[in-house]
Amino acid sequence: MSESRQPSLSPPPHNGGVIDEETRYEAVRSRDARFDGAFFFAVRTTGIYCRPSCPAVTPKRQNVRFYTTAAAAQTSGFRACRRCRPDAVPGSADWNVRADVVGRAMRMIGDGVVDREGVPGLAVRLGYSARQVQRQLTAELGAGPVALARAQRAHTARVLLQTTDLPVTEIAFAAGFASVRQFNDTIRTVYALTPTALRAAAPRRGAARATPAAGIPLRLAHRGPYRADAVFDLLAAEAVTGIEEVTGERGARTYRRTLRLPVGTGIVAVEETHHDATTGTGAGSSGEALHRGGWLDARLHLTDLRDLTTAVQRLRRLFDLDADPYAVDERLGADPRLAPLVAARPGLRSPGTADPDEFAVRALVGREGAGRLVREYGTVLDAACGGLTHTFPAPAALAAVPGTVGALAGALADGSLRLDAGADRDDAEAALRALGVDARTAAVIRMRALGDPDVALPGGPERALDAWRPWRSYALRHLALGGGA
Repeated sequence: MSESRQPSLSPPPHNGGVIDEETRYEAVRSRDARFDGAFFFAVRTTGIYCRPSCPAVTPKRQNVRFYTTAAAAQTSGFRACRRCRPDAVPGSADWNVRADVVGRAMRMIGDGVVDREGVPGLAVRLGYSARQVQRQLTAELGAGPVALARAQRAHTARVLLQTTDLPVTEIAFAAGFASVRQFNDTIRTVYALTPTALRAAAPRRGAARATPAAGIPLRLAHRGPYRADAVFDLLAAEAVTGIEEVTGERGARTYRRTLRLPVGTGIVAVEETHHDATTGTGAGSSGEALHRGGWLDARLHLTDLRDLTTAVQRLRRLFDLDADPYAVDERLGADPRLAPLVAARPGLRSPGTADPDEFAVRALVGREGAGRLVREYGTVLDAACGGLTHTFPAPAALAAVPGTVGALAGALADGSLRLDAGADRDDAEAALRALGVDARTAAVIRMRALGDPDVALPGGPERALDAWRPWRSYALRHLALGGGA
C-alpha cells in the first residue's frame, strides 16, 4: 500500500454526501481502509466485488463498477472476494447519521426486522407501503429490502459455518433462511462455494472451531483508531449488578452482560484489547496504535441461534463500531476548543446500548434503581454465569410500577413509544417528553438508546452548535472526559 496517498483523500462524507467515482477509484488505488463500508467496488473481468482496502492488484478503471452496498453488488451478479472478505467490513456510518426513511430502514434490516416480519412488517414500522420502501431503497442503494436482508443472512451463515461445528441444516435456519435450498443457492451465489466448501476454507488460527456450548467467537470489526479504554470505563461505571459485569485489569478487561433478544436470551463477553487489522496484534487500550482498523474479540452464547444477527448488530451499536472516526475527528479537531481533546483521544466513540428499552428505564432510575428493578422484576437465568443472574425486565413487567417509570414501560409495551433501531428520533423524543421525561434525560435517551450522533444536551456546553454538526454527541464525550462539560 502506498501510505503517501492516503492523506490526500478526505474522509468519506458520512452525512448524506455523495462520494464521486474518481474519489472512489483513488481510494481503491491507495487501498484506503477509511472507505471500507462506505462503498464497494466490483471488477467486471473477474466477477468479484471487494472492499476499497483489498490488497489485490488494483484493477483498471474501465473494469471497475461501484456499489453502495454489498447487496447491490451481489444483485448485479458479483461474488464476494475471498481475500478481503467485503461482507465483514464495518457498517456504513451513514445509517447512524441519517434519520430519513432509507437510514431507518437500514438500521431495522440490520436488526433483523425483515427476517422476523418480512417486508410488510418493515414497511409498517416505517409508515410506508411495501412498494414505496422497495422503490426508495432500490433507487438509492441498488438493492431492495429482500436483497439487503439476504446479504446479511449470507454473512451470518458464513460466520456460523467457519466458527462452529453446527450441522449445515441448523445453520441454514439459524441464519434466517426459509429453506435449506435457499441457503445453498445463496451461499453458492455470494461466495462461489458450497456451504461445505466454505466451511473447509475457514482460516485456521491454531484453534479448533467452537462448539455451540462454548459460544460463538466473533470479531467485531471497526474502522480506524478505537479508544477502547474510554468505552470500557463508561461501561464499568454504569454496570448494573445481575445483568452486567466488567472484570480484569484496566487495559485487559472483559465486559459481560445478558441480552434479552427477539427469540431467546444471550450472554456476551467482549474483550477490551483491540486488534490491528494490518498486523493482527493487540493494540491494548492506550490508543497509541493509530491503525487503519481492527476488531474487538467477543464470544456469544445464545439460547436460540436465530438471534445471532440481531445480537451482533446490538453489540455494534453498544460499542459504536460503525462510526467513522476520521470524519468525526476531522470536524471536531477543527474547533480550537476541541482540538487538543481530539488530539489526546483520537477514535473516541459515543457508545449506544444493547437494549434501547432497558436504557430508557435506566436513564430514569439510575444505576442503583436499575439494580432494584432487576432483582424485583427481572427474569432469572436458568443457570447463573459468574455475576450474571438475570435479564433486564421487559417493559410489560414494569408497566405497573408507579410514576414515570411505569408510564414509560407501558408506552414501550403497547407500542405507543418506539425506541427500536428504526424509530423516528424526533417522534420518540416528543413521546418521551409527553410521558413526563425531562428534556435532558430525553436527550440522553436519544443519544444512547437511539444512537443519534448529533445530540446537544439542554444546559450543556454553550458552543454545542453548528460547528460540531453532525457529531455533537462525540463533542460532548470529549468535553466530559477532558473536563470541559
